[in-house]
Amino acid sequence: MVPGRLTRALACLTILIAACADPAQPGGDAPQTGENPAGTPWELKSGTVDGDDLTPADDHPITLTITGDAASGTAACNGYFGTVSISGTEISFSGLGATEMACSPEQVMVAEQRYLGALPRVRAFSITTGLLTLTGDGVELVFGAIPPVPTSELTGTVWVLESLIDADSVSSVDGDRATLELYTDGSMLGSTGCRDLHGIYVVSGAEVTMPEMAAEGDCPADLFEQDSQVVSVLGDGFRARVEGDLLTVTSAGGLGLVYRADS
Repeated sequence: MVPGRLTRALACLTILIAACADPAQPGGDAPQTGENPAGTPWELKSGTVDGDDLTPADDHPITLTITGDAASGTAACNGYFGTVSISGTEISFSGLGATEMACSPEQVMVAEQRYLGALPRVRAFSITTGLLTLTGDGVELVFGAIPPVPTSELTGTVWVLESLIDADSVSSVDGDRATLELYTDGSMLGSTGCRDLHGIYVVSGAEVTMPEMAAEGDCPADLFEQDSQVVSVLGDGFRARVEGDLLTVTSAGGLGLVYRADS
């Protein structure tokens, strides 16, 4: 588990996470050579800053989404946001801000600081076969397109929680039946096995976020960690993968949940 994040998530009966988009459908294919990088979620694959490697830490991705003149994403640990200007193959980022959560190991924060320091130095971009390269004085950042959220496969199904993922370990679920239901109007219902959940969800880039989520009820001590992990993963924003009747949702830090479609 990640005590700091999970304790914070459990302590809040209502989770409010900054988000301002509307429920959205998945994006299209990744841009091809010479196209604009806007509208496609990207994840950093490799980079160099002043000759030093910028390698994302395991389970702490660095992402970038451009919508209009706004740029946002996850910088290994914290969410970030700012303004972007694009003209031809020229691109610049300004007004960058970020949340202020600390993450471990130290490599995560080093990667984050290096990335956020590199973005304002970017001056040009190129796109070749689904790869976005940002370049500037002493900076090269190479991103790959992230598969869109499978919104149509997520909605209209009652998903029943089967397993909890914490890095490389998988544990079973206890308590009452824990579920997740996402509706096409952007609303959500669910449970942790001891508390009921309700709120709204938003598809933002390649992630699903819950800008408003309330958890109601009480949990016995033996379900504290399970409840905390469900609230943390859903509340912090997650990526979703549907394979057959299994739904796997994962968040930064290696935490995840595995659901099965209710038969």
